Amino acid sequence: MAMLLFGALLLLLLVGVPVTFSLGLAAITAIWFGDIMPMLIVPQEMIRSINSFPLLAIPFFILAGDLMQHGGISHRLVEFSRTLVGSMNGGLAMVAIVTSAFFAAISGSGAATTAAVGAILIPAMISQGYSASYAAANQAASGALGVIIPPSIPLILYAIAANQSVGNMFAAGFLPGFVVVGSLMLYAYYHALKHPTARDEPASFIDILRAGWKAILALLMPGLILGGIYGGIVTPTEAAVVAVVYSFIVGTVIYRELPLKEIPHILRRSAVTSAVVVSIIATAGLYGRIILSLQIPAQISDLVLSLIESPWMFAILVNVLLLFVGMFLEAAAAILIFTPILLPIALKFGIDPIHFGIIMVVNLAMGMFTPPVGLNLFIASQISRVSITQLTRAILPFVVLMLAVLMIISFIPWLSLALVGR
Repeated sequence: MAMLLFGALLLLLLVGVPVTFSLGLAAITAIWFGDIMPMLIVPQEMIRSINSFPLLAIPFFILAGDLMQHGGISHRLVEFSRTLVGSMNGGLAMVAIVTSAFFAAISGSGAATTAAVGAILIPAMISQGYSASYAAANQAASGALGVIIPPSIPLILYAIAANQSVGNMFAAGFLPGFVVVGSLMLYAYYHALKHPTARDEPASFIDILRAGWKAILALLMPGLILGGIYGGIVTPTEAAVVAVVYSFIVGTVIYRELPLKEIPHILRRSAVTSAVVVSIIATAGLYGRIILSLQIPAQISDLVLSLIESPWMFAILVNVLLLFVGMFLEAAAAILIFTPILLPIALKFGIDPIHFGIIMVVNLAMGMFTPPVGLNLFIASQISRVSITQLTRAILPFVVLMLAVLMIISFIPWLSLALVGR
């Protein structure tokens, strides 16, 4: 029955069936032919999977990201980042990375980060002499910061799936996020040494202050969201609502770059994106329920423990598995399917569940810029007009770099746990 469950899912994904329908049809096939539970469990389990207050944060963060993308916030973040690092070797590539980090700390979405920042900086990088393929690859990889740096939608999903605190998962994502940012900036500097490009004029202290003042409302937003959560003033879900209200007021009243006539289009687009994510959560919950009913996690746990004695070897195998999974499966579905399977094994090896969550999320973040289903790749390709084939070749150095960073994060738990207090 387990072979039927996994085989049906793999077959449906290979023939191009959307993830939501692949998960649902695979689960229904197993129930129908295996007679393991009544078919009535299908709607019940799907509703139960999304009947969660913390999950409400997801559509609100998606809406906040869309409002920021059209409300002038991303443009001001770009200008501020240019005054900080634009004059360095590889400065404009670094601007894309730093801006993506700022935007990630507001939106929580890798796709939104890639689209909002890439629309401004990919053309700017090309005009300064960067190759179109490198500019697109740099932005696709930088956009993945949206799922590592809190607030992050995958971190919320893992917290729910693993029964962990959302606030603790957010705190755990900071230092690994900074490591990723630093690594990408070092590579941008190295690339610029090999392929010199035009640079911005050095900004004076007054220029930095002026750009920072223009972007102050955007820069205050992460502090408002995360400070409210850690200060015990709001829950993550309430913080997401605050982010929506804040983005709306800043974009329409203060910056005045978000026309009211655009609001219905933004709401419609956010609703469609949210519906896709929530439908994946619903069908992944059903799929996970069948996995648990078949006792697959216990069987896999016993098998792994009989073959592997070292937690480091387990961590390596998990990384290989998740890297492969991330190439074909959306992060939301992968987290909800594999957390119940892999987390019990990680706990038996003494791996902290918070640290294990960061390992999972960083792995799956790489899936956003690796073919064949890397969403960031497709967004960057559309903006830069670079073919997916060219972009796939250009992204390879970033994949190698992120693999090295992943190993550092995996084998230095302190990076994930220092701010959590464990």
